[in-house]
Amino acid sequence: MPAQLRPSIFNDVVGPIMRGPSSSHSAASVRIGRIARDLCGGQPDRVLVEFDTEGSLPTTHASQGSDMGLFGGLLGWDADDERLPHSRAALRDAGVALEIRYAELHDPHPNTYRLTLWRGSAQHRLVAISTGGGMIEVIEIDGTAVSLFGDYDVMLVRMRDAGAARAAAERLADHVEVTDAREVFAILCGHEFVSEERISAIDGVVGVHRLSAVLPVRSRKDLSVPFLHAGQLAVHADLEGQPLSDFALQYECARGGIDDEAVFARMRHILEIIASGVANGLAGTEHPDRVLPRQSHRFAERLAKGSLLASGLLNTAILHVTALMEVKSSDGVFVAAPTAGSCGTFAGTCHAAFEQLGTAEEPALRALLAGGLIGVFVATRSSFAAEVGGCQAETGAGAAMAAAALVELGGGSAAQSLSAASHAIQNALGLVCDPVANRVEAPCLGRNIAGAANAIASANMALSGYDHLIPLDEVLDAHREISERMARELRCTALGGLSITPTSKAIEAKLCGGNAHGGCANCR
Repeated sequence: MPAQLRPSIFNDVVGPIMRGPSSSHSAASVRIGRIARDLCGGQPDRVLVEFDTEGSLPTTHASQGSDMGLFGGLLGWDADDERLPHSRAALRDAGVALEIRYAELHDPHPNTYRLTLWRGSAQHRLVAISTGGGMIEVIEIDGTAVSLFGDYDVMLVRMRDAGAARAAAERLADHVEVTDAREVFAILCGHEFVSEERISAIDGVVGVHRLSAVLPVRSRKDLSVPFLHAGQLAVHADLEGQPLSDFALQYECARGGIDDEAVFARMRHILEIIASGVANGLAGTEHPDRVLPRQSHRFAERLAKGSLLASGLLNTAILHVTALMEVKSSDGVFVAAPTAGSCGTFAGTCHAAFEQLGTAEEPALRALLAGGLIGVFVATRSSFAAEVGGCQAETGAGAAMAAAALVELGGGSAAQSLSAASHAIQNALGLVCDPVANRVEAPCLGRNIAGAANAIASANMALSGYDHLIPLDEVLDAHREISERMARELRCTALGGLSITPTSKAIEAKLCGGNAHGGCANCR
């Protein structure tokens, strides 16, 4: 199995750390832009971006952050760079000519980016897809089919012909982790680039492109993991006698080639970003291009006064989920876990539980890891992308992750965490994605909060021994099958559900200066 098909908790599930309204738009496009920049050998002079009229991007690339991220990536910025909200102006100021076109391209994936780039006398083409949660796949470079995921430093060694490409790949196979030959490219993937000396010793080299890795956890030669599905874990482990975090640690150590402390260190940084996001959200956020005003302060005031219905952990979760969603909607820094659109469900619910229970650091980190492992199981059998599976793919997965984490905090076993995750996803099957006014705010906020309630209820059901009936793997298979049958208009393309109601279209027009089809600065 290729390394990229073994998800990492930190690549695919709990991350990226980013700015922008949507991980599949804002963060993925940063990564695509950075790879495109590398393909050019630096900042391009001119860029043509093409989107398929039948995909999700023509209606969402401006309002959901694809433009912001792509332009930042072309400038070499990271997904959490404070300059990202101004990337369009920065690209223009850098002298990069930009054109965006819509065309009938019949791309199989709804989140497909087709880029043509010019730098000096050179022209390059790159086709890439955003697969959900900030993950990407580059599927074509200069007319050659490739399959690159940003998990390696990649050298594309352009040869004089296909035979020379195969010979170069074979000669360099012992110096890199993955080698391939496609048409005129020898493709070399590794933890670092092959030296200039070794490349120069090969006959027939026409040019070299160096594409740096864009994912935090890299793949490596002979990578293996102990399991990929909940059913595989159940066959070989004592699920009743150990917490799920034990297996999450085992998995991520194997996936990343690191020890327990390194895994904890990465998750500690994630926890710091989550805590900072909650604090920043409660302190107050503002943003001009926003559907919903700041609301968390009103909930906090009533909660402090005791004037809300008593709901224990749920009320604290509502507050923290809202705070994180407001940070996201103001282009602040947050963790997409598993996506930006669902960034409040898992992180906000967990943080609320940590605060209410007075959880020490290591148990908090373990709870986040337990939830992360549920996300790995989702990634291997289904998808996080709303464009592929609707909101069930985002807040449904986030609720399952949170439910498993809460069971861990409650002293439950791995079996109970898996049960809670099964309950939670069953409760979200079929949930569509229909963002009002093309912004990832409403009904997203309410669904993140509902996801928190789902997680809390599912965790308590599992801890009490309620029978989930359907094993998690089978629930995830149903999750995928429903995604495949879901109408395009219900999968985050702003063509159905709440997104096309008269009120939604009126809000969109107001935010776009009276024209919902390109009147505002974000849409031009």
